[in-house]
Amino acid sequence: MIDFRSDTVTRPTQEMREAMASADVGDDVYGDDPTVNSLQAYAAERLGFESALFTATGTQANLLAIMSHCGRGDEYLCGQSAHNYRYEGGGAAVLGSVQPQPIENQPDGSIDLEKASASIKADDFHFAITRLLSLENTIGGKVLSLDYQRQACAFCDDHELLLHLDGARVFNAAVKSNCDVTEITKHYDSVSVCLSKGLGAPVGSLLLGSEAFIERATRLRKMVGGGMRQAGILAAAGRIALEQGPLRLVEDHENAEYLTAGLAGIPELDINPASTQTNIVYARCRSGKASQLRDYLANQGILITAGDPVRFVTHLDVNRDDIDQLLGAVRRFYQS
Repeated sequence: MIDFRSDTVTRPTQEMREAMASADVGDDVYGDDPTVNSLQAYAAERLGFESALFTATGTQANLLAIMSHCGRGDEYLCGQSAHNYRYEGGGAAVLGSVQPQPIENQPDGSIDLEKASASIKADDFHFAITRLLSLENTIGGKVLSLDYQRQACAFCDDHELLLHLDGARVFNAAVKSNCDVTEITKHYDSVSVCLSKGLGAPVGSLLLGSEAFIERATRLRKMVGGGMRQAGILAAAGRIALEQGPLRLVEDHENAEYLTAGLAGIPELDINPASTQTNIVYARCRSGKASQLRDYLANQGILITAGDPVRFVTHLDVNRDDIDQLLGAVRRFYQS
């Protein structure tokens, strides 16, 4: 199957499989898994933080971040389309008793900081205490500008808020922004990074921040069942993903542009080529036949996510020939 549903569907490389098979392991709950410790130390240095924590998923990393920054009855500001608000099961509210205050995302994925300011609660016991602003980069494949992130950092300083980044695809953002990832991460108190989205690891995410912050997060990780014992087997693949994965993301972006151009040539689809910034492509079916298109493509050995719009994601297991097969199948669907 050719899979365009997400960049989470990639399979570990042979190098990753060999590293996993031969990984030096210990008990990570005791803190003595050398491969996990090595990954965490490397990640902290690479992204410009004091410390890092290896987690099972990006959802877990974001949950730990919010719960480490905020206490019961506190509040965090986020985008209406933010992953940690819409797609993570309401974990911060359910497990952390932390209230989300969503704010509508602007077309470029950012949050209007004036609206954010108006959403900060007054110092009054009737209200939750606003502690944190959470941003996402990339968000829906869109990249927050470096200037906006500088403004957000200054905004948080002015309002005595902490600033978290859901950076599941932050390396895609860095590639698109033509900068080192630390030019992004330096603005944040904490950052989560997904190793299995685009970077190619089979499992795992990282949470980064100060030593004190990571100590709190480690305690909470145990509480939510995230102690994974001999996790070095997974961390070995994560280290390769973190070292090598970012180097080839430009290829995914180029493939997404190629796919966008091809889809734009199909009259039955509505697509704005300028909206493709990284590795995620959106197109609407003018006839509203997204589900039928999905089913047709599945019979052709091609997987997509049907929605309004339809989402296509390029990744290391998709090449130009695969894209040509997809485009040909879409054309045949509309000609049938």
